[in-house]
Amino acid sequence: MAVPRNALKKWEKVREFALGLPEATEEFPWGETVAKVNKKVFVFLGVSDGSYPMGVTVKLKGAEIHAHALTFPGAEPSGYGLGKAGWVRVPLAEKGAPAADLLCDWVEESYRAIAPKRLTAELGER
Repeated sequence: MAVPRNALKKWEKVREFALGLPEATEEFPWGETVAKVNKKVFVFLGVSDGSYPMGVTVKLKGAEIHAHALTFPGAEPSGYGLGKAGWVRVPLAEKGAPAADLLCDWVEESYRAIAPKRLTAELGER
């Protein structure tokens, strides 16, 4: 299955943004790409090889931002019980999928929910 170029470009931008956050690391559990801080995942980036539809999964704690994310085509609470904790999976290739900048905002929101206070303080109020 070919990966749509626009989805891949968004994925690459989101991945680069996530890995640019303080002390973020990249790991590949279950054959997926994830970004972690303090040994905890703050964004699941899935796979980029076309074997599964491209998407990102982020933790959105605020009710408003969480509800907004779920309005995008194909967006859904994450599986494995993570949805109950505020995790949302957002497909990248759907028509009407969120722009990369909005996805990066959500990644930062997810990072803030997971990272220790000393690291979120480094982000400041940007």
